[in-house]
Amino acid sequence: MNHNTPLSPRPLHHLSDVRHRVLTARQLREHGIAPSDLAERCRPGGPWQQILPGVHLLHPGPPTSEERLHAVLLYTARRTPAASAGPDGEPAVPPQGGADRHEPEAMITGLAALALHRFSSAPPLLSLDRIEVLVPRSRRLRSAGFARIVRAQTPPPAVEITGLPVAPVPRALADAVARLTGPQTTRSGFGESEMTALEAVGGPTAIRRLLSEAVRGGHCDPTTVVRELSRARLLGKPQVMDAVDGLLAEGRALAEGMLYALVSDHRLPDPVWNVDLRLPGGPYLGGVDAFWPVQAVALTIDARSPKYADQTLWPEHTRTRERLERLGITVVQVTPKKLREAPEQQAAVVRTALMAAADREPSAYVAVLPK
Repeated sequence: MNHNTPLSPRPLHHLSDVRHRVLTARQLREHGIAPSDLAERCRPGGPWQQILPGVHLLHPGPPTSEERLHAVLLYTARRTPAASAGPDGEPAVPPQGGADRHEPEAMITGLAALALHRFSSAPPLLSLDRIEVLVPRSRRLRSAGFARIVRAQTPPPAVEITGLPVAPVPRALADAVARLTGPQTTRSGFGESEMTALEAVGGPTAIRRLLSEAVRGGHCDPTTVVRELSRARLLGKPQVMDAVDGLLAEGRALAEGMLYALVSDHRLPDPVWNVDLRLPGGPYLGGVDAFWPVQAVALTIDARSPKYADQTLWPEHTRTRERLERLGITVVQVTPKKLREAPEQQAAVVRTALMAAADREPSAYVAVLPK
């Protein structure tokens, strides 16, 4: 008796969508395909083909981008009975183990993930010779074929895109940048179509374009991006630091634009913008992004950057706030994220500070100078 053959084989004629055009050897056995039959169908010139170890494509032509994405997830899935079939016994990409059955253990990351997040600066999926898959460090997996394994001590929660688990933008960016700056980043390290795609999105400026689109597109704020790059130990690479400097400058400009819109849209009194404060004939007090002299209210955008691991610059910002508050000036701090996600709340905070001015003792006189 052949123990590899199920008692009630499930027919293959109903398999049509992408999930059913790519199956593992185990799934095929559950459908009644014996190993010998599988080998015969996958012979050169046969109707099927093996595209990754243990993963088979049920047609002879090249795989589509969807089929390749599905294949790498099947390759990295834990081999459990629960992993081999979906609802009603039909094969599917499984919830891949872990304490939480709804949180996958493997997810698409890197350039492929950015393409799925619809980054225009990422190469098209079909041009990528390799697809990166993020897995826990404890998994015993090796890169094979077009599946490139990336490990993480604690993978982030996945984002579902077209039914696939995908790394969130900050992590996908870090993995893409690691590949673009790694030792394999030479023409010999990429396929011809992939290298052509990378050159099309900017060659040496590809990193800058990817980071810029992450911020401009509202996917994440600069601080989150830089924190992830720092965690991946990429900030010491000159090309990354150049891109990060531009990203932080662009992120601050975007935050200032959101602040201008907040004041206008919520009909707050017009402040003086981007000024330095100084005691008359005395010491410099610090710079602020907006200042209402009559109400003695200053506003600063908290856009501190984690690229300074020891935060040596941040104590100066704290001292500025303390100096101003000792003089009776109310300091409101906002973050780019809050300006973007909760402008009404931030406008209410500023309005409250302005209205409370009438109940405070008059502040010390300060000189207001353009930056």
